[in-house]
Amino acid sequence: MSDYNVLEHDNVPEHHLVEVDDEQKILNQYSVGKDQLPKIRKSDPCIKLLEEARGVDIEEGRLIRVVRTHSVSGVSVAYRVVVRG
Repeated sequence: MSDYNVLEHDNVPEHHLVEVDDEQKILNQYSVGKDQLPKIRKSDPCIKLLEEARGVDIEEGRLIRVVRTHSVSGVSVAYRVVVRG
């Protein structure tokens, strides 16, 4: 992997792997299933960097928390499901 960390770019929001124990709580909180959430490909550079940082293989179906900080509206949190690709 290159020395460039895409997660450090100003326009790339924070990405966090959601703990397995917390996934169902989050889905229940929003009354959604994983099939209703936006997707993120396993080949996405952010996923690759999370795998490298955590030393784990992030499996398809895992949830990723995406945290965006806006100067006007504050912080927004979204969730994505890891899919093949």
